[in-house]
Amino acid sequence: MTGASRGIGLDIAKKLTKKGILVIGTATTQLGVQKINHHLKNNGKGMILDIRDTIAIKQTIKNIYKNFGTINILVNNAGINRDQLLINMTTKNWIDVLNVNLTGVFHLSQSILSLMIKERRGRIITIGSISGHMGNSGQTNYSAAKSGLIGFHKALALEVATYGITVNVISPGLIKTDMTNTLNKIKYEQYISKIPMKRFGEVSDVSEAVLFLSSKKASYITGQTLHINGGMYMN
Repeated sequence: MTGASRGIGLDIAKKLTKKGILVIGTATTQLGVQKINHHLKNNGKGMILDIRDTIAIKQTIKNIYKNFGTINILVNNAGINRDQLLINMTTKNWIDVLNVNLTGVFHLSQSILSLMIKERRGRIITIGSISGHMGNSGQTNYSAAKSGLIGFHKALALEVATYGITVNVISPGLIKTDMTNTLNKIKYEQYISKIPMKRFGEVSDVSEAVLFLSSKKASYITGQTLHINGGMYMN
């Protein structure tokens, strides 16, 4: 899984290992890899990967196959944001966000698909965002990327359904992470006022959903988006 060194990604990785699943988690820095190795211990391994680098993706997938065998579950969690009003947004900030949050998912999914098809099983689970459904001021790039994931996963789900591969998106709303912990009181109250449950979600709300979608219990669920947002957005 990508983006496994902190927050939602780290909690997903830890929960998967507790279920006896060997997790190969990626991070963009050596410090991130060390954090993954520390938390997963003998049940997983951290690797450096920049998902904007297509050559690195292919080499990493090759190394995983060589050293650990098959890949049954792909969790796409890595993401970045470069928030700015569109009138001021640079082309670089637009491209960077789409390359990581959308195009990176394309390259990773494509890289593991052949073996999943050969084995006639697999789970592809991607962490989207409520911003892809509602939009968010200052996030045209982020919202576009997260919205693009929905169409991508629906189309891919149709392509691989007959091979026993499921393809789904989990779309969190506001979750307690390092980023939301830095919100000032005014901003926090503004967000809370929009959430019917009047609280932020926990990282475990997302990781438990990943556990379910990766299990046999979810074998008949594909092409779906699971919303986890306390009622902030209802589809």
